Amino acid sequence: MKQIIQDLKNGDTILEEVPAPMPRNGYLLIRTSRSLISLGTERMLVEFGKAGWIQKARQQPDRVKMVLNKIKTDGLKPTVNAVFNKLGQPIPLGYCNVGRVIAVGKGVTGFQVGDRVASNGHHAEIVSVPQNLAARVPDNVSDEEAAFTVIGAIGLQGIRLVAPTFGETIVVIGMGLIGQLTAQLLKANGCRVVGVDFDNNKLELARARGIITINPAEGTDPVAYINALTQGIGADGVVITAANKDNEIISQSAQMSRKRGRIVLVGVVGLDINRADFFEKELSFQVSCSYGPGRYDTDYEQKGLDYPVGFVRWTEKRNFEAVLQALDSRQLDVQPLITDRIGLYEYHKAYGNMQNPNAIATIITYSDKSSINNTVVFQSRTATGGSGVAGIIGAGNFTGGIVLPALKKCGAGIKVIASASGLSGVSLAKKYGIAAATTDYKAILADTDVEVAFITTRHHQHAHMVCETLEAGKHVFVEKPLAIHRDELAQVIDAYKAAGKTLTVGYNRRFAPLAVKMKKLLGETNAPMNIVVTINAGMIPAGNWLQDMETGGGRIIGEACHFIDLCTYLCGSAVKAVCLNAMGTHPAENTDNATLLLQYENGTHAAINYFSNGSKAYDKERVEVYSQERTLVLENWKRLKGYGFRGFSSESATQDKGHYHQFRLLMERIKNGGEPVIPFHELVNTSQASLAAIESLKQKAWITL
Repeated sequence: MKQIIQDLKNGDTILEEVPAPMPRNGYLLIRTSRSLISLGTERMLVEFGKAGWIQKARQQPDRVKMVLNKIKTDGLKPTVNAVFNKLGQPIPLGYCNVGRVIAVGKGVTGFQVGDRVASNGHHAEIVSVPQNLAARVPDNVSDEEAAFTVIGAIGLQGIRLVAPTFGETIVVIGMGLIGQLTAQLLKANGCRVVGVDFDNNKLELARARGIITINPAEGTDPVAYINALTQGIGADGVVITAANKDNEIISQSAQMSRKRGRIVLVGVVGLDINRADFFEKELSFQVSCSYGPGRYDTDYEQKGLDYPVGFVRWTEKRNFEAVLQALDSRQLDVQPLITDRIGLYEYHKAYGNMQNPNAIATIITYSDKSSINNTVVFQSRTATGGSGVAGIIGAGNFTGGIVLPALKKCGAGIKVIASASGLSGVSLAKKYGIAAATTDYKAILADTDVEVAFITTRHHQHAHMVCETLEAGKHVFVEKPLAIHRDELAQVIDAYKAAGKTLTVGYNRRFAPLAVKMKKLLGETNAPMNIVVTINAGMIPAGNWLQDMETGGGRIIGEACHFIDLCTYLCGSAVKAVCLNAMGTHPAENTDNATLLLQYENGTHAAINYFSNGSKAYDKERVEVYSQERTLVLENWKRLKGYGFRGFSSESATQDKGHYHQFRLLMERIKNGGEPVIPFHELVNTSQASLAAIESLKQKAWITL
């Protein structure tokens, strides 16, 4: 299928061939008939892509600060690689989509195949959308009209926040597409609406709908005009839908408002607020969040958990439905706003001239005969490397930034890469010369050429994908963790025993050159030691999928397992008991500020401090080992210091966390045979210890494995 994307590196807007998405639990699969180009939002993305490096940095000063901090802790080369990897990921364009449902995922309610729906799907022939981001289109509303649903909901949410009452005077600043829809909906609310813009064409459209208009370019002072119109009272509310970095807009909004008036920002403007303007009138100011309540809430959007209507009357989905109702009752008239209609293959007509002053809304039309293909094959490419041909399941940041560069350096032959969205897989396939991209990971399991599958998906998918891949007769590499529940781990153990194939988990730290050096210095004496590992992990928002116990498993299971394995490697023994102590009032099953205590069978004691409340300027990882009157201190995988060792005091190197060495050894084993790179019993022991840590947190006691 075809999809419009934006290349952030060189600024190109591209019609890309990508595999169609697969049906997913809680999602609708929709064949697109129409989509609407949102000139404001999409123009910003296109212009950002076309900007030079200095201009990009100026547009995102907060990101520049993050990059500088990362250089201090990780070094220049890893930081540059991470930045280029991020910019190398194309952005799908569009969020105003209409089409017919062609598949309904498990757990979806209120929709069936054949329904016409409006959604926030991209400009693509087939889109996959969660059920709470879609709404059924009434019979009397055309596909073209329904394409305005999502952008109409953006304006409607601004209106809900300004809370107009019948007869109030509301000013809309910025009469672009969102401004036009906002003004019409305010008019339908019984308000006197004043639109402000510098473009007479846009103002003429608004006047045709009964909107009072002001053009400051013609010498009209908006503040004086509103004061005169309201007999000196001022506007009851102001909705700002403009996109302008000037602070004058927010200042004028305050000046034209009545005492205790309301100002709501829907667009993007300068926010250098004059305190006196707001203080003297006790003005309220609020920023509107996109389509409404539920936006950016994973439970609502991705898991389909609705807010009770008695407590949250207008969610983003119910805002969609309200806009569709306004279209159905003809309270909202969008046809005069359509300035262009183009076919999907004519996309360049719109994106090649996004500065067209006369453009308000451009509709993209789609053929209803587009084929659904879940795999894209790049005909000129074949997997190379003889034996050890690989398939990749997962195409996220870690895959693009770490896994594929390391495998390429190893000379691995990669035949196919699978991703849920399709686009990320195509992007990485093109970059690394992979022969095919697919959205159906089971195609990799069925491919007889593929000997080893690399699983880098979200954590809740690891265990069952490992079992499926082993049952398909393939070697498996899975990024940590191996499992996030005990029953999953038991299933993996059974599948491994039955398969006769190798299983490797991405505990790369033990393969880092400085970790190998530490192991050599400590020797194979099996003497007990004390190990202290401190992880300055950094804060991740509670809504991040890693913090979700059912998706990411939490950061102890999902990330601290790395360091359990490292301690196991250094001391050469198995964990026998675990105790986790957490700070604060975290839920009993989750924390990211904790100390994990480990007792080993050979008498070793390890303490893993996993903290998220430290400074980003400090090292992310530090390892200390005390044994036989000797001490080793590893600082952020760049410096190793030794105390009490003959002939060794220190060693420095470029930061290396062992990824390349891990993959090099793994591919050698797969091609040539030999012992697993990590013994299976150690993989199981590390997983058991990680899971036991959460049990310890719940029970407030030591847990024996």
